Amino acid sequence: MNTEKDFSPLTPNIVRALNDKLYEKRKVAALEIEKLVREFVAQNNSTQIRHVIQILASEFALSQHPHSRKGGLIGLAACSIALGKDSGLYLKELIEPVLTCFNDSDSRLRYYACEALYNIVKVARGAVLPHFNVLFDGLSKLAADPDPNVKSGSELLDRLLKDIVTESNKFDLVAFVPLLRERIYSNNQYARQFIISWILVLESVPDINLLDYLPEILDGLFQILGDSSKEIRRTCEVVLGEFLKEIKKTPSSVKFAEMANILVIHSNDLIQLTAMTWMREFIQLAGRVVLPYSSGILTAVLPCLSYDDRKKSTKEAASACNHSLMKLVTPEDDEDEEETGSSDSQPREDSPPKTEGDTNVVSKLACMTRMVVTLDLDGIVQVLDRHLHDSSTGMMTRIAVLKWLYHLYIKTPRKMFRHTDSLFPMLLKTLSDESDEVILKDLEVLAEIASSPAGQTDSSGSCDNSDSKLELQVPDGAKAGPQTVVGDASPSTPSMNSYFYKFMINLLKRFCLERKLLENRGAFIIRQLCLLLHAENIFHSMADILLKEEDLKFASTMVQTLNTILLTSAELFQLRNQLKDLRTQESCALFCCLYRSWCHNPVATVSLCFLTQNYRHAYDLIQKFGDLEVTVDFLMEVDKLVQLIESPIFTYLRLQLLDVENNPYLIKALYGLLMLLPQSQAFQLLSHRLRCVPNPELMRTPVGTKRPAYTHMDYNDLLQHFDRVQSKHLEVRHQRSGRADHPDRKLVL
Repeated sequence: MNTEKDFSPLTPNIVRALNDKLYEKRKVAALEIEKLVREFVAQNNSTQIRHVIQILASEFALSQHPHSRKGGLIGLAACSIALGKDSGLYLKELIEPVLTCFNDSDSRLRYYACEALYNIVKVARGAVLPHFNVLFDGLSKLAADPDPNVKSGSELLDRLLKDIVTESNKFDLVAFVPLLRERIYSNNQYARQFIISWILVLESVPDINLLDYLPEILDGLFQILGDSSKEIRRTCEVVLGEFLKEIKKTPSSVKFAEMANILVIHSNDLIQLTAMTWMREFIQLAGRVVLPYSSGILTAVLPCLSYDDRKKSTKEAASACNHSLMKLVTPEDDEDEEETGSSDSQPREDSPPKTEGDTNVVSKLACMTRMVVTLDLDGIVQVLDRHLHDSSTGMMTRIAVLKWLYHLYIKTPRKMFRHTDSLFPMLLKTLSDESDEVILKDLEVLAEIASSPAGQTDSSGSCDNSDSKLELQVPDGAKAGPQTVVGDASPSTPSMNSYFYKFMINLLKRFCLERKLLENRGAFIIRQLCLLLHAENIFHSMADILLKEEDLKFASTMVQTLNTILLTSAELFQLRNQLKDLRTQESCALFCCLYRSWCHNPVATVSLCFLTQNYRHAYDLIQKFGDLEVTVDFLMEVDKLVQLIESPIFTYLRLQLLDVENNPYLIKALYGLLMLLPQSQAFQLLSHRLRCVPNPELMRTPVGTKRPAYTHMDYNDLLQHFDRVQSKHLEVRHQRSGRADHPDRKLVL
């Protein structure tokens, strides 16, 4: 430094001492500067005061010489002490050169700068608040300083500044938030600790309403919550806990919509529980306000539902979110915008929960829910569909997805049917799921699709609200009587829409392509559908479709499966009773429809005749078995039929054996089955049963047999149909085996 330069009003001795390498000499110079400035203050000579500060800043604090910089810092602190309460008039000139030294490469100099600023702030107190941002910016850098002395000095200054902010009511939060928003994304742990400590302080000040600006810093807070340091995470949890308490107290002033999307993007294990807890509170407090963000919420919530007990708390919070969000969807969400009309001026039925003792809050929240809130149905369906397609989706998540789909079809059917064509293939594929519970929920969705009035389509394929029922008819050319509309056969039969038949066709196609599905889950699926969609509809439609099935082997297997379900399942009790007596035209039409498809499997056809008490026709059929190719599989089916005859289902049949005179064809049919069987356990079982028939000599054919009057039943036509179907089966078997002629051997082992 040029010692000959004029530094007046600083004396040469002061200048020399400020440049000295010894701290004690610089301190003596500072005392002289303090004395000099006090004189200027007494004289009210602001010009000289500014001149002294300017010299200390430019010639010393910003000098290239390290000792000069140290002298300048202590000199500026001395000026501030001398100015006292008047230091606020010169704070900009005092602070800026000191803050510049915060960036010095010399740690000792950074420490001195921190010490100088502490003295300046201590004197100025509340007057420094207009300069808070630059002070905060400088302190945030020192918080991460590698030198422990510098860090210690910065912490003292930090505590002083916090005390000033806490005791003042002039803090400019609006000016500070942009800086806070910027610095909150620091990855440095010390900087994060500094930031979070300041937020905690500001949140505790009654006159500072940081909640209004929470949307701007919430994302950064969750970033900090994922820090590897337990101490930082703990402090951040405290801060978020305080915010959540305030949100619960004053929900009317909370910007829920602006923060909803912030919560859903945080899936880190460390912060997920907090995010779910916040989201649960948001949904319960804000109600329908969060509906536009429901797809994002579901994206975050659904995977959590499959967590194990290690993340039990997160799973429970996510489940509560999911349940609360689902409740927000109401039938009004199925209305088009033009139908809602002036809905923006009408209060919604759905209102947030009442805060006890705070009617003003309730009033404000009620106003908030009067806003037009649009359900993001397209986004929700996209999220649900994506989770169904993802093979890694957990079982509980898949169940939740299907519950959502079912709920949406119940609450918003018209809008949901716009998505049905895209959802339908995946719902069918889900029937192959390994979980019975998933399959059951899937069937509930498919059943709702198949029976909802909103699924009715006209010839152009557009949806309407027609309540007309789908006609499930016996195909042309195979009718036993007048056209029968099975949907109208029973008052309890639900309305079927145009998706019902499509569902049945695709279900049978899936059974055909996935034989394991048919073997392992076929009976379970069909039984559940009989509960959901009425057994008569299921059996009538499947029989109708199987009549046109080109894969005859599959048709035979499917008929065997349906027949077993019909004869053994508790869910089919009502349908069995309907078929048992054939007292109505409708029941006769149903029998004829089933019969024509059951002809794909001869033994199943006979069992259907036993069920419907068509004993003479059963006997006529068994007479034709001599012309069939009797295979091991065929004999196994006869064996199973004998076992069924001994089951509770056919109790009435066994009791009819007591009335020999009126049931000769029943006895003949059973003897026919006995003659088909080789010497086996089933043979012995049936033989023993027939030996119990009283008065065998009475087994003569009477002139007339006692039988309820049938309507529109042409048994000759049915027998001819049986012959035609069996001829097709025989022809296919011959083609497969390469044989052109009918085999001489009836038994193929």
